[in-house]
Amino acid sequence: MTLLSSRSIQPVDPGLLSRALEVAGRLANDASDVITATAGRGARPESKDSPFDWVTDTDRTLERHTRRVLASEFPGIPVHGDAFGADEEISAAPYRWVVDPVDGTTNYVAGIPWCAYSLALLDEHGPVVGVVADPYRAQIYAAARGRGTRANGTPVKLIDKTEVAGAVMCTEWTKTGPWPGMDSFIARAAKARAGVRVLGSAALSVAQVALGHAAAAVLHSYHEWDVAGAVALAVESGAVVLDRRGSGDPLPLDGLLVAAPGVADEVLTWWQESLDVAATRSVPPRLPM
Repeated sequence: MTLLSSRSIQPVDPGLLSRALEVAGRLANDASDVITATAGRGARPESKDSPFDWVTDTDRTLERHTRRVLASEFPGIPVHGDAFGADEEISAAPYRWVVDPVDGTTNYVAGIPWCAYSLALLDEHGPVVGVVADPYRAQIYAAARGRGTRANGTPVKLIDKTEVAGAVMCTEWTKTGPWPGMDSFIARAAKARAGVRVLGSAALSVAQVALGHAAAAVLHSYHEWDVAGAVALAVESGAVVLDRRGSGDPLPLDGLLVAAPGVADEVLTWWQESLDVAATRSVPPRLPM
């Protein structure tokens, strides 16, 4: 198990960190106001790949606003967003912004008070700055490399958990439904007397670990813009960030586990064993000779 520390990663110009934090926080506050004012009130969803893979007018409005402000404040740093995709120069840039204007759009459209705005500045080593707005709880969570995590300006430091019994684990559906082995993962957690919650926002699921509300979050698949802001919170608060093989990585390409250090190995084992069970199920039985 590898505990990532932002202090061992390439440092960033302090001026850039401070300015990025300030601008990102301002954008998160703007997004909170818009989301709480419009949720569940004629959001006019436009379906993409599935009935619950929606883009709304609010997604577009917030991403346009985010892009305008970032272009003015940080000219030359490209943006990759959920609603409008990536700027052309993004692959060669030393820094990039990633934004999900409404993470948890299904909840937003339905008026369920559980969605987020997520914005992060990344470099080749992972998140540099991350903010997640939790509009319905009037919270702005923010983190910067080497500067820790804050909730509405108050420092947050993860208090480690040493056992899974009584703890909450978060996970999320894929676009097509349960991820392979998800039922087995939930069964393993239940046997260990842990609870699993599927709440509908990847950003807030990871943020719950950073805040100490959940012991772990497992995401079988995700987009970078969904979770980069929350992963910044998790790393800075002291959580473990692993891929499904157990390797430390600030933004793994092959699934994501964010956990309190004391339970990370056990939850990783559940995840890996659940994936093994799913792989076995998918192998057709051998016919008798």
